[in-house]
Amino acid sequence: MMAYGETPFLIAAAPNGARKTKTDIPNIPITPVEVACEAVACQKAGAAMMHLHVRDDDQKHSLDAGRYREMLTEVRNAVGPDMLLQVTTEAVGIYDADAQMVMVRALVPDAVSIAIREIAPPNADLDQVRAFCEFMREAGILPQFILYAAEDVARFNQLVEAGILPGEKFPVLFVLGRYTVGQMSNPVELLPFIGSSPYVSEWMLCAFGAFENACILTGAGLGGHGRIGFENNHLKVDGSLAQGNADLIAQARDGARLMGRKIATGEQANQIMQPLW
Repeated sequence: MMAYGETPFLIAAAPNGARKTKTDIPNIPITPVEVACEAVACQKAGAAMMHLHVRDDDQKHSLDAGRYREMLTEVRNAVGPDMLLQVTTEAVGIYDADAQMVMVRALVPDAVSIAIREIAPPNADLDQVRAFCEFMREAGILPQFILYAAEDVARFNQLVEAGILPGEKFPVLFVLGRYTVGQMSNPVELLPFIGSSPYVSEWMLCAFGAFENACILTGAGLGGHGRIGFENNHLKVDGSLAQGNADLIAQARDGARLMGRKIATGEQANQIMQPLW
């Protein structure tokens, strides 16, 4: 086990998410060109990973593999090789598990975030889930499993123990709160997640509202990593509007350094997000 401070702090930028539009936040990046420009700014501010969503022509959430290819190409050309690019399979009440798996198989991304409750609900075909996870392992795709609550942790543990998730330990994302209007996460919400699974290799958290940075730095102090950005929050710690996602990244970067955490590079991000298959 590494001593405190030895693992660098991985900052993942979540610049837009699946729900907010330019009506909500005029400077939210939506198009591939806009996200690529934002990725460059976030990289300079300290982010070593981008958590990417794509939208359709009406700014609505999409899992279209072609749109993802366009986004990934644009962002990769802008940031170069030293940044991990992660796509999402988020359902947003639109896509079922089959559609999520079809997208990943068609796209074969470097990394993907997957909600346990969406990919393996109680009525899931677990043989299908196992085959999908084996596909990711063989393709070298880096999965990050999203855990919203204690029941998700229990399900994640069950899936690893049963061999449905074919490996020993996996990176996870702890979500403090929900996507609801006015959601305000509290750092104390992280505590029940800590030590809740022996099958976690590295953990990251995301949080909502004005205390996003406080939650992220609590995680940094406890040895975790942070996903930060307009997807969940667009306010700086002083309550003012962030001019861009990079403002939020810089706050977390500076705070993590004060806690004795070095900031991860893109190469280190790839190492941190590696599962133990």
